[in-house]
Amino acid sequence: MDKKEMRKQAIKRLKDIPDTERKLIEEKLLDNLLHYHGWKEARSIGVTVSNGFEWTTRPIIEKAWEEGKAVCVPKCLPKLRKMDFYQIHTYDQLEIVYYNLLEPKPNNCKKVNKQEIDLLITPGLLFDQKGYRVGFGGGYYDRFLADFPNRTVSLASEEQVVNELPVESYDVPVDAIITNT
Repeated sequence: MDKKEMRKQAIKRLKDIPDTERKLIEEKLLDNLLHYHGWKEARSIGVTVSNGFEWTTRPIIEKAWEEGKAVCVPKCLPKLRKMDFYQIHTYDQLEIVYYNLLEPKPNNCKKVNKQEIDLLITPGLLFDQKGYRVGFGGGYYDRFLADFPNRTVSLASEEQVVNELPVESYDVPVDAIITNT
């Protein structure tokens, strides 16, 4: 099965999770993340603002603010096929962009160099035992991770972790995968 088909099936499975089960998984993912040494050591985190069927990141963002961590959110630059991160202090610094995504308003936030992000919470749909991932297909994170110097982690339900995924030369594995179990 190719990545496109894997992506399609993973999205369907995630969308089909009943709300009560989804809430339990998200609570466990948050709890496990907060006990992860990478979280405890980080002064700044990079994280997307979740949308739709993705695991919610709002409690992560709010916990980071509560703990005095800098919260850095990506802004995609489609023409350049890259993303920049901006530090936000409030949700008011976000705007709705294409695909109904929430991204920082660049004129309202401080742009952050990737070296300043201690822990990058990397989204994905499927992950393998070596940390490789199938993302949403845009390649934004693969390009960003190519020279990202700090710690990376992904959050996934146990069902999103498989034995092996097809790997391309440009794929960069995450350092850790935190699951609900």
